[in-house]
Amino acid sequence: MNYKANSPEDYINQLPSERQNVISKIRETIIKNLPKGFQEQMSYGMLGYVVPHSIYPPGYHCDTKLPLPFINLASQKNFIALYHSGIYADENLLDWFVSEYPKYCKRKLNMGKSCVRFKYMDDVPYALIAELCEKMTVKEWIALYEKNIKKS
Repeated sequence: MNYKANSPEDYINQLPSERQNVISKIRETIIKNLPKGFQEQMSYGMLGYVVPHSIYPPGYHCDTKLPLPFINLASQKNFIALYHSGIYADENLLDWFVSEYPKYCKRKLNMGKSCVRFKYMDDVPYALIAELCEKMTVKEWIALYEKNIKKS
C-alpha cells in the first residue's frame, strides 16, 4: 500500500490501527539495535534505515542522489514487510536468519530475496529482528555492498 508520508511518525499515523502498534514496535526495535551511523528516513514510501551521504558520498548506485539503503519497513496490503539488504547480499547472514527463525516463530518463514513478510501480527519475532539489526555495522555493509551489489 502506498502512503504519502513526510516522516516516520506521519507514516505510522496513516496505518490502520491494528498495524500501528506492530510497526511502531518493529521501528523501535530497529532503532534501538542498529549500529551507529545508520539513519532513519522515509525511503521509497516506507520507513528506511540508510547510510547517509555524509558517511557514504557515492550513495545508491541505482540513483546516486539517494543514500545507500539498508533496511526498509512497510505495511503492505496483506502483511508487514521487513526488507534487509544484508540478507540479500550475505549468504551466511541469510543462512543464520533462516535457521534461527523457527526458534522465534511458530509459523513458517515467508520470505523473498530480501523481504521477510509477517502476515500475522501476533507472530513478529522482535528479538530476532533485534539480533539481525546488530549483525552488520555501517562499515561492513558498505564493504559488502561494494563487493556484491554495486556495479563497477
